[in-house]
Amino acid sequence: MDDVISFGTDGWRDTLDKFTTPRVKKVGQGVATHLREEGHEGGTVAVGYDARETSPGFADDLAEVLTANGFDVVMPERDRPTPLTAYAIVDRDLAGALMLTASHNPPEYNGVKFIPESGAPALPEDTESIESNLADPDPLPEEDHGEVHEVDFVEPHFEHALELLEPEIDGDVDVLYDAMHGSGRGTTDALLEQGGVNVERIRCETDPTFGDGSPEPAPEYLEELIERVTDGEADLGIANDGDSDRLAVITPERGYLDENLYYAAIYDYLLESDEGPAVRTVSTTFLIDRIAQAHGQEVAETAVGFKWVAQGMLEHDALMGGEESGGFSVRGHIREKDGVLMALLSAIAESEESLDDRVDRLLEEHGEIHQGKIGIECPNDQKERLIDDLGDEIPESVAGESIENVVKIDGFKLLMSDGSWVLVRPSGTEPKMRVYAEAGSAERVDELLEAGRSLIEKVL
Repeated sequence: MDDVISFGTDGWRDTLDKFTTPRVKKVGQGVATHLREEGHEGGTVAVGYDARETSPGFADDLAEVLTANGFDVVMPERDRPTPLTAYAIVDRDLAGALMLTASHNPPEYNGVKFIPESGAPALPEDTESIESNLADPDPLPEEDHGEVHEVDFVEPHFEHALELLEPEIDGDVDVLYDAMHGSGRGTTDALLEQGGVNVERIRCETDPTFGDGSPEPAPEYLEELIERVTDGEADLGIANDGDSDRLAVITPERGYLDENLYYAAIYDYLLESDEGPAVRTVSTTFLIDRIAQAHGQEVAETAVGFKWVAQGMLEHDALMGGEESGGFSVRGHIREKDGVLMALLSAIAESEESLDDRVDRLLEEHGEIHQGKIGIECPNDQKERLIDDLGDEIPESVAGESIENVVKIDGFKLLMSDGSWVLVRPSGTEPKMRVYAEAGSAERVDELLEAGRSLIEKVL
């Protein structure tokens, strides 16, 4: 056991002074032992990696440990997006995969995530088993070692995406694509072009420093993309994070399209030709519920984290699943967030009706929505106590509005009589408490966020 290694919301991430070869090899051994305990003796495992300078070397370390434990390993020819590694599992009927990525974190970080045979994110029973089996490598006799093979992760994913989405764009949509120097370069833009999209590229060169920044598709890091799209250079701007499992969409009228509004627009588009429930996290907009209700569909609410969205998609045969942080997937695809596939789906939806027009129509039909969130510093070892104490401090009203219901799926979500809500929950990745709020105006959101802050500070 190694106290530094901890699988949080989506794998283990850390700075490179702690994310070291000996520890990465311990993870490899933990995964090998876990897979054997799950009945995958001598199977094949995928090992993928992102565009960080250290990722190929760490991927080789993992491959070395896995083959020494009797597993064959398949690897891509270069860094590729996480969803392509996840799709390789189901395409090739593999035992699972390991992905070297720190996602949107700056270059001084790296990370590793385990993806089980389902191709969906690992659930706690998997990661807890891996953590309990962390150990120095324990190789089998050399004659029992597996082999490493370089294979194509791209074409199978592309063939599946094009068959699933059936694009008929034929040059009708212009997309400005920003890879942020991440693994989407030469992948997301290539799929868009195969789908008939006209693509212009920015930041699609290899740069392990990510331009001395973070490959995080947030507005403050997408200034050029936003400026050029709002100036009329493209119908859409699309950016991926470092490992391309998430995306951001830029529109000519709105600039950065809020992820809640993006989810609403794509779900509404899918409902034009299909039916099925939506799955969303507790922090994602109720606009999804209003759209679903208008089409006679249900919505399932989950805790924050795409692993819970993926589980909900399985249980409810959902048409779409997503979260307000930019991760989405659709029925018929792997139950893993996929910013590559969603980029093409965005362009297809745009070709039918501009996302700006669709969002305008949805807000006119279902009412304005505004959201916001803040973080409040809180030591990790205080989070459980704080949530327990909050349970005794829930008021009858918040910011002058009575509370109609309290949802306890993930922290406390207080539902107000006017349709607004405020959510208080512990962060799964940082020593913070999170406060989210949704209401019909930005001013009301600010009031609710401050009310949530006050609730936390009362028991902190």
